[in-house]
Parts: sequence; C-alpha cells; structure tokens
Amino acid sequence: MTRRHPLHLGVALDGAGWHPAAWREPNSRPHELFSGHYWTDLAATAQRGLLDFLTIEDSLSVPGNPYVAQDPDAVDQVRARLDAHLVAARIAPTTRHLGLIPTITTTHTEPFHVSKALATLDYTSRGRAGWQVKVSSSAQEAAHFGRRDVPGLDKSDREALVNGELPGFVADLFDEAADVAEVVRRLWDSWEDDAEIRDVPTRRFIDRDKLHHIDFEGRFFSVRGPSITPRPPQGQPVVTALAHRDVAYELAARAADLVFTTPTETNGPQVLADVAAAAESVGRGGEPLRVYADVLVFLDTDRASGSDRLRRLDDVAGNEFVSDATVFAGSADELADLLESWHGFDGFRIRPGVAVDDLDAVTTTLIPELQRRGLFRTEYPDTSLRGLLALPTAVPNRYGAPAA
Repeated sequence: MTRRHPLHLGVALDGAGWHPAAWREPNSRPHELFSGHYWTDLAATAQRGLLDFLTIEDSLSVPGNPYVAQDPDAVDQVRARLDAHLVAARIAPTTRHLGLIPTITTTHTEPFHVSKALATLDYTSRGRAGWQVKVSSSAQEAAHFGRRDVPGLDKSDREALVNGELPGFVADLFDEAADVAEVVRRLWDSWEDDAEIRDVPTRRFIDRDKLHHIDFEGRFFSVRGPSITPRPPQGQPVVTALAHRDVAYELAARAADLVFTTPTETNGPQVLADVAAAAESVGRGGEPLRVYADVLVFLDTDRASGSDRLRRLDDVAGNEFVSDATVFAGSADELADLLESWHGFDGFRIRPGVAVDDLDAVTTTLIPELQRRGLFRTEYPDTSLRGLLALPTAVPNRYGAPAA
C-alpha cells in the first residue's frame, strides 16, 4: 500500500552533524561551526529543498552521545554549543519560508523569558517560529545555575527507566515542563490581536483593556503577566517535543502541537498507539497531536555510499555509532521507500549524520525522488509555519472577546 498524501519533512541540525566524528569530514567546515554564515548556509540548503522546518539542538551542557560510554574529558569531539534560539534569530532574516524551531530547556529557563524570546522570533521570521521543549534531569546542568538541586540519574535510575519506572524527581520535571508551556501559551495570548492602537493624536499606543493578567498559580511557580511583547504573528507559534516513552508522550500531549518520535522499522504502529493512549490519558481535546518520526541518515553521495561513510566515521570515532532513532545508511531511493512505508505518521524529521554532506544530499537527491513519486511539494505556499504544517492558522485568543 502506497502513501497517497504529500509528506511533511523537516531537518534536525546538531552542530557538525549527529555523528560525533562528523566535524572531521572534509566538507564539515570545523573552523566555521560557530560562525553565523555556517548556520545560514545550512538553512539556505534546507530552504532550497523546500523543507517544512529545521530544528536546532541545544542543551545546557557540552554535546555528547548518551547511548555510548564516553570520556567526559575527551577532546576528539565537538565540546561546545551555540545558543539555539540566537542561531534561529540569526537565520530568520536570511530565509523566507523555512520554519525555525530552536530547542529551549524548560528546567532552568523562566517561562516569561521563553515566551518573550519566541514571540520575538515569530516577529523577526514573519510567522515561522516554533519551540522544541526540553527537560533537563542533569545534576551538572543544575550546578551551572545554583538555584535548585537536581539529583541526576544514577545507574539504578537508568535501569528503572528501562523497565518503565520513573524516579519521582523526573516526573516532577516533566510536570514542570508542562506548566512552563502552559504559561508560555497564556502569555502569548495575554495581548489581544488588536491591543495595539498606535494612535498618535490621542497619544494611545495600546488599549489597556485588551491586555490580560494570566494569573497562573501552579506547583512550581506563579506568573501574573501580561507579557511585554504583543501577541506573535501566528498567535501561537508551533510547540514541539521529542519523546521516547509514556511520560514524554504525555508531556507532548499536554503541551505540544507536534511530537517527534523514534520508531524502528517494525514498531511504528506501537509508537502511534502509545502516543494516542498518552493523549487520551491526559484528556487532550481539540486539535490532535501531530506525530513525526525521526530518522538519522547517512546518504549515498558521488564520493561514497552511505554505509561506507558511516563505517569510516565509526572507525575514526573508535566505536560503533548508536542512536535513539533509526539509523539509515543507503540511497535516496531506499530512504524514500522507507518513508513511504511508514504509515500513520504526519511527517518525518531527518537527522543528518554529517550536517553539510547529508543535508545537501537530502536536498539534491531525496527531495527530487519524493517529488518524482508525487510525495513532496514543488514550491512553498505563502503561509506561516502553522499553515505549512497543516495546523490551524486562525488561533482564537483565550482572553479575547468570544466570537459573535
């Protein structure tokens, strides 16, 4: 059975690429990783491929692969990050259609700041902003701030997670993240769409009656509001989350428009069923949660096959690459077959093993193959990121006057 409707397709960017040795590839531009033009060039490549969006990975600690034992003092990997939101802000004026979704950690970031930053990105990108919600359970990351204690996960905690058991402090972090997202959304709504009057003769810039206190009181914080930034152009920028199991699926169902999942080639139906069960358990109503599948790719190029490229990178790194997502190494035709075979997902997010090489291959080989099959657009529609992702573009303001 073949897919009958066009695919939604985005890309997840993480420094030089998702493989820890990616920075050592000939085309990876390691001397430019922390320059603005490196990121704007990647965004330009993604936009040439007509992709829906790019996400930008971030954390409050140095990059590392949690699925492989690593020396914390190793110097043969990229050991630094730029701020994802500020990278997105740099990209915004250089792109026109591409959605921009930075990762922002909720655990140590005030929701008022998150709301203001993302509303600003939505203005500077003219309605193309999103947010990937992230939770931090790291004691090391908590120590950077010194405002709270996070125990961190020890060996027994990790074993419990594998068995489906959740340490109490981790459950609290996910509950807190849901509250953060709720506050952010309320702050986006705290200005009605026509609150700005800008009437010079009467000296009235705003209508105070159309600014609203959100008066949020929860377990973790209280926020009065309103925001100091007008309601974003999209009304509600797109909220996303990466999730692997029940508690994270529930966070996505409570807080997000779209969830990134990590199915294997055989358990896709189970992942979809688990996400649906999580949405039901938290009582999600209204717009259904969109479910995307992540695939980490090493595509064939003119110089080498994807399998040979991955093998060479593993040899350089000194161990076999392991990921939470399905790792694909092969041709664009084979990847198109895989995406076409995964039914029930609303879209896919490609993780380039080597950012420069694999994103270019996605644009020049995968997208044309999907277009040939009638599975991908041939031009961008003139719409916001919400419109591009087939989300409602007319988002009612919860504090505004009810429709007549």
